Amino acid sequence: MFPQPSCHMHSTLSIATASRIVTDVIDVMFIRMKPLIIWPDRDQLQKTMPMQFRKHFGKKCAVIIDCFEVFIERPSNLIARAETWSSYKHHNTVKFLIGITPQGTVSYISNAWGGRVSDKYITENCGFLDNILPGDLVLADRGFNIQATLGCRMAHVQIPAFTRGKSQLAPVDLETTRKIAHVRIHVERVIGCVRQKYTILGGILPIDFLMCKDSDGYCTIDKIGLVCCALVNFCPSVVDFD
Repeated sequence: MFPQPSCHMHSTLSIATASRIVTDVIDVMFIRMKPLIIWPDRDQLQKTMPMQFRKHFGKKCAVIIDCFEVFIERPSNLIARAETWSSYKHHNTVKFLIGITPQGTVSYISNAWGGRVSDKYITENCGFLDNILPGDLVLADRGFNIQATLGCRMAHVQIPAFTRGKSQLAPVDLETTRKIAHVRIHVERVIGCVRQKYTILGGILPIDFLMCKDSDGYCTIDKIGLVCCALVNFCPSVVDFD
């Protein structure tokens, strides 16, 4: 019925060709999906604020932030090796800052930074703060020591109270920490979702993905991070609206 394939059709694809196809597809997906990471208007945000957020923080919460790390090959360049060494993961990594709305969608994803850089430094230098309006509340984890930075923008951050050096927290701190933990879990669930659905982020990414930036300053690893987050925005929300 069908013609038999000729023997030359069985030639194997070279690694270089496969690699180029992958990066070309990622480039196209990146251009198509970049508009899907949207920082919503404050009105929209407040009209659809889930009850668990209203109960604890009124309508002020604009974003919940966290960082996540992705393993990369060990760079041969010593400076690059030092800049990507994560003492937290004991591996060379890149780190992304991710922000989600109270409704559970990814509203911000940074470019990839070397794993050595602190969460605070990324937050202050990646462009995230350009989205923050006076009166906004940002929820974050310990390590995001950005009170002063947000204060300059007339905004606030709430992070869980530090327990270090204290036998126990004051009741008011305990209650605040419990409230933050209750809703901050959503950003961890979104990160889990991004990693589990798109296993490319679970492996060790080749160093080539960090190397060549395009004319807009994006390298392949930045594009992969954004595409994975944009695709997660198509999935059902992790947040219960009632």
